[in-house]
Amino acid sequence: MERDGQLELYDRLAARLKEAHSRVRSPQIPQSARVALTRKLLVITAASKHDLADAERRLERLMADLDEGRFTAGRGDVRADGTP
Repeated sequence: MERDGQLELYDRLAARLKEAHSRVRSPQIPQSARVALTRKLLVITAASKHDLADAERRLERLMADLDEGRFTAGRGDVRADGTP
């Protein structure tokens, strides 16, 4: 039974990762932030191979930042309007 729960979590995480990648490619994301966000998504994807629950928590934080317009770009945070 637990295996079914794992598969459900994996499917949900895969769908959310796909959505996150689409949002990061959005033209509203500054290029400098896009690179950092893509790296974060790659780290989350790698983490999902070892700990699905942790990867899901990381992805939820990243998605919340995207929803709020908070992006990290190399040396600091960048808002959706490009201001630090």
